[in-house]
Amino acid sequence: MSVLEAKGLVKRFGGFLATNDVSIGFAQGARHALIGPNGAGKTTLVNLLTGVLRPDVGTILLEGRDVTGLPPHERVRLGLVRTFQINQLFSGLTPLESILLAIAQRIDRKGDRWRPVARDDEAIREAVELLTRLDLESVMTRPTATLAYGKRRLLEVALALACRPRVLLLDEPAAGVPHGERDEILNAIALLPREVTVVLIEHDMDLVFRFAERISVLVNGALLMEGTPAEVAASRKVREVYLGESLDG
Repeated sequence: MSVLEAKGLVKRFGGFLATNDVSIGFAQGARHALIGPNGAGKTTLVNLLTGVLRPDVGTILLEGRDVTGLPPHERVRLGLVRTFQINQLFSGLTPLESILLAIAQRIDRKGDRWRPVARDDEAIREAVELLTRLDLESVMTRPTATLAYGKRRLLEVALALACRPRVLLLDEPAAGVPHGERDEILNAIALLPREVTVVLIEHDMDLVFRFAERISVLVNGALLMEGTPAEVAASRKVREVYLGESLDG
């Protein structure tokens, strides 16, 4: 059974068909990548799955529950969490403060009431453990605005994990990160526990083939194929779509 499943998703923007009858499922504990050329509809599909957009047609199931009509924050509460291509961070807070804020939101301490969580030993311990796991302990008390870009991408992953996701959608986590720092992100993702299903949307094929156990290929808003990395790399159709781009892992 898929922990997250889409059935027959269709999304139009005026006369443009952005998502064309897409049915896709992600198994519990999967390490699944979603790839495709620019304009293939990857981000639109993620926006549909997470509730940023509503499908014109189709159904989205999370652990068998129909969540098609739920807003993003309700899906987060049910365990469906994402990161974004562009960082969504609080630049004036430290990583530790940001993680504590996320924990406070998770346990319903909102607005000005989040600050007492900073005196909660259990919350602090959870935040420090999470930051340590993602190699952020050395910068956890520095303002986020001063961090290297790769560290900020890791912090975004940490914030998503603070929500305790069942499914984590990573939308181009290596985008804009210098090549030498991408291994740090990949290593952090690789260490995520298997109870978290991870879906990676990424242009970096080296990262995709090192991470994924299954790959789905989108083209023009439709699912072209799905298979193992070896099957995708061997596909003539996929190579034609990428116009000779390397798909070797």
